[in-house]
Amino acid sequence: MSIDQGAEKGVEKGVDHRRLGRELELFDTDPLIGAGLPYWLPDGAVVRHALEEYVREAERRAGYRHVYSPVLGKRELYEISGHWAHYQDDMFPPMDVGGEQFVLRPSLCPHHAVMFRSRAHSYRELPLRMAELGGMFRSEMSGVLGGLTRVRAIGLNDAHVFCTLDQVAEEAAAALRLIREAYAAMGIEAARYRLSLAGPGGKYVDAPEKWARATALLREVLVASGLRYEEAEGEAAFYGPKIDVQVADPAGRESTLSTVQIDFHQPEQFDLHYIGADGAKHRPVMVHRSVVGSVERAVAHLVEHHAGAFPAWLAPVQLAVLPVSDDEYEAAAALADRCAELGLRAEVVGPHHGTLGARVRSARLVPYQLVIGSKEAADGLASVRLRDGRRLDPLPAAELVERVRGLVAAHAVDLWDEPA
Repeated sequence: MSIDQGAEKGVEKGVDHRRLGRELELFDTDPLIGAGLPYWLPDGAVVRHALEEYVREAERRAGYRHVYSPVLGKRELYEISGHWAHYQDDMFPPMDVGGEQFVLRPSLCPHHAVMFRSRAHSYRELPLRMAELGGMFRSEMSGVLGGLTRVRAIGLNDAHVFCTLDQVAEEAAAALRLIREAYAAMGIEAARYRLSLAGPGGKYVDAPEKWARATALLREVLVASGLRYEEAEGEAAFYGPKIDVQVADPAGRESTLSTVQIDFHQPEQFDLHYIGADGAKHRPVMVHRSVVGSVERAVAHLVEHHAGAFPAWLAPVQLAVLPVSDDEYEAAAALADRCAELGLRAEVVGPHHGTLGARVRSARLVPYQLVIGSKEAADGLASVRLRDGRRLDPLPAAELVERVRGLVAAHAVDLWDEPA
């Protein structure tokens, strides 16, 4: 089994993203900043940025348009949405500013509903797909905070589709396809799909007809998508049922990474409408969907799942260039510069870092190790060691870099596209 294959199967049962994240200098925390508020170090920021850019581009291709909205909102906004009545325990206390109360937002959907409402819309514009990678805040108790999985400040990959009732099923199914494509690119798999339903108590909006209609639609989508699923009471959002895509860590513990929700509640609360073909006002339906969910939780899962050996497109350093001696350093530096020009992340690991063997071992998580000896430097070649232990015959450096660039651009999980 290769290193990549072992990582994909979670072979290291003791992998903890908190420990590995610190060892790899991806992120850390400090009491002075506060519990549940991790900061991202340069290598971790690279992983996060690559993931965010992948999602934005995937959404753009799928017809989403990106927006920005404030991380604060007036208390009244969340009273209208229902968060204040049903979700207040998870929100930070209001701040009094100029005689008004403002709240750090616990979700992005009320902002997007207001943005939809701010312009008149025709049925010809629907479905209108609005996406944002924005910050939100949860007042988590100190005892449940840990690493990147439970935090108080969250970067959420979120989107809301405003559509007609006839379009809802296809939009939800398309969101599930987008999620599966992203998981394939990240080299991960869903542990199971869960249809999360309301439970007893006053936690949920009291609108039985809306719940029944949304639940029936989500069941239809899951069946049509050919996905096996389980139903779970008490796991729904307060305003409606949802499909939760569950992932499991190497120890088998499950968490929700991605979601698809159908919402009849907030369009009514915010009095959203569009003008139909008949010239009359009609109520849109909101489809909430998140491809990778919380960026923090997604990176935590990737760290543990791959044991730090990320797919090449996500790796902080994609190519380690190893000159055998100082005589080849100039050629190695020129090759690293060429990689940078092509958008690849390369570092020269010279002899001052130790013997060649020691440098190869220190770069064990880097997808591509390019060894430059005297012959390679003279002939414009590079000897390639893949992270999974395979070695390639020396290749022209220019050809090699173009091949790697193609694999990275394709978000390939495999390190090479033919047998080595």
